[in-house]
Amino acid sequence: MNITIIGGGPAGLMAAEAASAAGAQVDLYDAMASVGRKFLLAGKGGLNLTHTEPSDKFLSRYGARRAQIAPLLASFGPDALKAWARGLGIETFVGTSGRVFPKDLKAAPLLRSWLRRLRKAGVQFHVRHRWIGWDKQGSLRFTTSDGNRTVQADAVVLALGGGSWPKLGSDASWVPLLMGRGLNIAPLQPANCGFDVGWSEHFRTKFAGQPVKSVAIIMRTGIGAESWHPGEFVITETGVEGGVIYAVSAFLRDELLAKGVATLHLDLAPDRDVPRLTHDLSRPRGKRTMATHLQRQAHIEGVKAGLLREVVSKEDFADPAHLAAAIKSLPLQLVAPRPLEEAISTAGGVPFEALDERLMIRTLPGIFCAGEMLDWEAPTGGYLLTACFATGRAAGAGAVEWLKKRGEGRRG
Repeated sequence: MNITIIGGGPAGLMAAEAASAAGAQVDLYDAMASVGRKFLLAGKGGLNLTHTEPSDKFLSRYGARRAQIAPLLASFGPDALKAWARGLGIETFVGTSGRVFPKDLKAAPLLRSWLRRLRKAGVQFHVRHRWIGWDKQGSLRFTTSDGNRTVQADAVVLALGGGSWPKLGSDASWVPLLMGRGLNIAPLQPANCGFDVGWSEHFRTKFAGQPVKSVAIIMRTGIGAESWHPGEFVITETGVEGGVIYAVSAFLRDELLAKGVATLHLDLAPDRDVPRLTHDLSRPRGKRTMATHLQRQAHIEGVKAGLLREVVSKEDFADPAHLAAAIKSLPLQLVAPRPLEEAISTAGGVPFEALDERLMIRTLPGIFCAGEMLDWEAPTGGYLLTACFATGRAAGAGAVEWLKKRGEGRRG
């Protein structure tokens, strides 16, 4: 029983582990010179494996795909992931935000331990093998430095990532290959991405690269409906990016797609209400500059003051009530999401509707899909990796289960 895994990210490696543990001979192929490249880069600033928030809230992070992700996480969720890491000799801790990290914060030790265990289990790795589809006999075709190669497999797990960070291997080259076999693919879109704003030259030159801290984004999602998202973000040359922007990026992207424009509202002073700000800003400033007055009375300075001047008119700046309202709900108009290749992750891909409960493509028996190439998305915070691990495990185990049932059917 031979199973071929194509893609050496977290989903592919977990599929290899699950299939090998179930008794299959596993060969894993990757286009890059080594596996786990995006995984290593994602962990460069501290590997966020998963999150400790309650199950219902955790599942809500998957939005419209909650129903499809829920059973996968029921089999391999945050607690199972932490136990799995411990089995690799990697202890974890919970940060103040509820995020779970390895104690040394690094991805490399975990990946090294994992690869050692996979090799010991008999998993064979084949790097610099780029999958280019099937030949007429149904064998898998790869390009290598030594020319083209064909491979026969009893079952295949595709874990090829989305379309973000193509330099690390997730280049979406699989999309036309599957579409050529009659599969409808939901268009790939940037997720956890930044947005273009269209700064003035003065603001861009002065503030690009600076963080905007202790703020909140107010999302207005319907008549009278609001959600409040505290955090921080970064001013870029073209717009905005970073933690709290990523948390609401799916809604903003969809708004841009549907309407051509999207507006987020910034609360630049989350610890104060409008009446207090109005009262403080109404105090006489005497000979002090407006910049000094803002700093003393509202604790608004630097990039926050720059944002106000970028958006608020001179007339409203001179009116304490209007200025206070702007500080509490500064409208920032977004022009476009940043390109897919810059995004942290990808929305769109292989629809769950095209798959069975084992994540096998219904119209292509023996072909399973896992990870980011599936049509789901989630914000950063451990949700992406958790679902990648869970889908990989389900696909690897599902491939073995399918092969065993097929074998039983033939014997019968």
